[in-house]
Amino acid sequence: MEIKKTVQDLTVASNIRLNKRHFLLDLIAPEPLPMMLPGQFVQVLVKDSPSTFLRRPFSIHQVDYHRNTFRLLIQIKGEGTRHMSLLKEGDKLNLIYPLGNSFSLPTTKDVLLVGGGCGVAPLLFLSQFLNQNSIRPSILVGFRTQEEVSEIDIYSKFGDVYVATDDGTEGERGLVVDHSILQKESLPFKKIYCCGPDAMMQAVAKLAAIHGIDCEVSLENSMACGFGVCLCCITPTDKGNERVCVEGPVFNTRRLGWK
Repeated sequence: MEIKKTVQDLTVASNIRLNKRHFLLDLIAPEPLPMMLPGQFVQVLVKDSPSTFLRRPFSIHQVDYHRNTFRLLIQIKGEGTRHMSLLKEGDKLNLIYPLGNSFSLPTTKDVLLVGGGCGVAPLLFLSQFLNQNSIRPSILVGFRTQEEVSEIDIYSKFGDVYVATDDGTEGERGLVVDHSILQKESLPFKKIYCCGPDAMMQAVAKLAAIHGIDCEVSLENSMACGFGVCLCCITPTDKGNERVCVEGPVFNTRRLGWK
């Protein structure tokens, strides 16, 4: 089903700093929000930032149709995101949205969501969507340290949450893929959704393949346009090279040859 894309100036409802590296941006649309699906993303125009020439892609973190708002979880990486971190209530932000495909609705209730770092961004919307379809997933999230762990209470409303930190300051010590929930002889899941650094996603995909579990990942390739014209986000699949911003960002790992 084709979802209509729109270019709009949205209003900043709030800018909430979570920690030194991450913040939440709530945006109000001037018209009723279009239907959006978990896994889709937006392209943001960063004005008044001389070194930021291209729009920046961000996963849709959470949607509230009653308030006509949606939320972005953003990591401060460069000049563009630093500039966005300074936005105030009432400021305007130009977006193209919603873009890309989405995670599929599983045919099982035995579901695991795995996110690393800012890769957790699309998983809150996904867990909310799954709850609306009578599915309460297990949610495994990984961070570098306790200082970066955030929104666990919100995730806990939608699923059973497990945490890993690189330094062991919260949850289990180590990488997400080393968490005990993934180190059982027989994993109790029939579907895994994953988003984060490529190395992490490929490690999760390998575990899923070993245990015969269907796995979908959301790729984070660099995207300049967001609608398939510039071809800078190409990734190899079983159908040849495909555009992550159009045919993705969500792919079944079988299609990527990850195993």
